[in-house]
Amino acid sequence: MIGRPCLVKICGVMEPQHARAAAALGADFVGVVFAPSRRQVTLGQAQKIAIALGKLDRPPEPLGAPVTTDDVERLLGRSRPLLVGVFADQDVETINTIADQCRLDIVQLSGSEPWDMCFQVRRPVFKCLKVRPGQTAAEVLAAIGAGAVPLLDPYVEGAYGGTGRTLDWDLAAEVARQVPIVLAGGLTPDNVAEAVRRVRPWAVDVSSGVETDGAKDMEKVRAFILAAKGAATAP
Repeated sequence: MIGRPCLVKICGVMEPQHARAAAALGADFVGVVFAPSRRQVTLGQAQKIAIALGKLDRPPEPLGAPVTTDDVERLLGRSRPLLVGVFADQDVETINTIADQCRLDIVQLSGSEPWDMCFQVRRPVFKCLKVRPGQTAAEVLAAIGAGAVPLLDPYVEGAYGGTGRTLDWDLAAEVARQVPIVLAGGLTPDNVAEAVRRVRPWAVDVSSGVETDGAKDMEKVRAFILAAKGAATAP
């Protein structure tokens, strides 16, 4: 998206101090993972992160599911960063309960959930699409339903995300010309500027790409955010 900074999601955050630091460095979204993962957090850990971001100090937003990027940007205008809870193949009652208890701003569905489930979640939804090798942009576009912002991530057998595998940026760019997307998969401080320039996503999502020895590295987070946001206005 030429002329506007790309939004940035720092995912897989497990420590309150890392959430605060990411916010101070300009992250637009902080993601906590409730799906099976080495970055999975407990309810208590997630609540501590929510407290660190000031989420429990404010009354919850009215329930309902704004689903467009404009709606999400209006939420950002009131509270930045937004707290995203990542789920995969979990029942909607559990998701809504956790979202309320942790004051999540957004729910990310990263499993094989049907798109109709997005309308049962009482938060705006990022719906992950696992792009398989050989898929075309037309096939990906056909798989995008109503009710959520699509997040494109490469398919990796047995993993919900955070694998460091890079997505086909040419395919992603074709999709992004039709609908706003969140781009994930293999992004790092070294390649995110090129990814933003080539794909023009609405937002980028990173987890393993800003880690050192499996832990969030704030210098890498700083470099990633600066590179991603600077690329949108770079010549």
